[in-house]
Amino acid sequence: MKKPLLWILILIVSVSMIIPFAACAGEAAPVPEEEAEEEPAVTEETAEESEGEKEPVTLKFVGWEASPLETESVRQGLDIFMSKNPNITVEYNPIPGEEYTSKILTMMMAKTAPDVFFCYAYDYRSFARAGNLLDITDEFNEVYNLDDYVPPASTIMNIDNKVYGIISCIVCPVIYYNKDIFDEAGLDYPPSDPAEAWTWDEFVDVAKKLTKVENGKVVRYGVYGLENMYNYSALIMSNGGKFWDDNNNITKTMINSPETAEVLQAIYDLAAVENATTFLPDQMQQIGGSQSATNLLKNGNIAMLIDGSWSLQEISQMDFNYGMGVLPKFKEAITHGQAHVHSAGADTEHPDEAWQLINFLSSDDYLLLNVRAGLWLPHKKEYYTEEGVAKWYNPDVHPEGFTDMAPYFANSVVEPMSMNTNLKVNDIFLEELGKFFTGAQPVDVTLANIEQRANEEFASSK
Repeated sequence: MKKPLLWILILIVSVSMIIPFAACAGEAAPVPEEEAEEEPAVTEETAEESEGEKEPVTLKFVGWEASPLETESVRQGLDIFMSKNPNITVEYNPIPGEEYTSKILTMMMAKTAPDVFFCYAYDYRSFARAGNLLDITDEFNEVYNLDDYVPPASTIMNIDNKVYGIISCIVCPVIYYNKDIFDEAGLDYPPSDPAEAWTWDEFVDVAKKLTKVENGKVVRYGVYGLENMYNYSALIMSNGGKFWDDNNNITKTMINSPETAEVLQAIYDLAAVENATTFLPDQMQQIGGSQSATNLLKNGNIAMLIDGSWSLQEISQMDFNYGMGVLPKFKEAITHGQAHVHSAGADTEHPDEAWQLINFLSSDDYLLLNVRAGLWLPHKKEYYTEEGVAKWYNPDVHPEGFTDMAPYFANSVVEPMSMNTNLKVNDIFLEELGKFFTGAQPVDVTLANIEQRANEEFASSK
């Protein structure tokens, strides 16, 4: 699950999981006495023999290569799965993220799709409706209930009351910050309790104070990451803005509203008027070269970073004093969630074993391994209770105050772009908003263009 494109808005992605399958067989019809034959007794010896006779199966499992840390987490989990299922060998082959969807589609067309794979939330609906994913509704309902999942997870998985995969986790945009910079400035840290979230004006005031200028040039920005649509879409929703008329049956966009315009203009002004952030790659290069955003935070080139919760795994292994807080609010404190879904290809020759793997990827053994590492957030409501948090909270990774954010994640809403299956509409958003953030057109023209072009595309694709 990686990472912003700099000045052009991006839809992210993220990572998934699943649990154990229990099948219920119906009662067999009684055999008439005259036809009944004595069944051989099942002894411990014959049971072991039967268990040992399971045919070996090899599953092809594909995910994306987001980072070495994430890939290592996946491999650790698969080692656990194979130790518990010695007849199943899982061959894991990560694909570079930028090539991922095109390669999966190519394999589907060639009937060589993997047995199990990471399915981007943004692809999940279109893949399922095209018949490319195995319908696991019955197996899922034997073990799980959609009502037990946090809202983004249940909303993404449910397609017309069918399930074609289990979401791995959720990931949400948050604020990361360099504590030493705040301490040096004598400023309070960003709140971790959503009830105490900064207003937008409070956030701007802090970002301005933390921006550092030397000899007429910015050497440290107060914040970075707000040019990324994945991040600022949560702020639009915080102000009451909407993206679609109906998440489950999108026919038009609702993006052209005063609520959306207010947020976009406020973000633009933070750079153009207040000079507390930037959207331009060349300006970022002036202060930090080609460093990653997390390194910019560590090295003091930015004081705050708006990024996905998955970055905690990487940040926790860096040698600096970091913290984590909730996003600023307009009307209410909101973040959104999404993540990749673990799905099986519709043409898999091993549907039972594929389900076993999908189940395992939602088990505590796998899920909590990645939550404790800071890569994921839990996907079920039970993990956000006091008892549930105790199962995954890791003081070596999760910073002070992190548990105060539990209700923020548990009450997150679905990330809007993950519900849209029309990729041409996504491109329209990116193109028009790119023009806005580079100063090529004002916000009212930008939103009107998106509304007209996107709704024409929705209408023509019916």
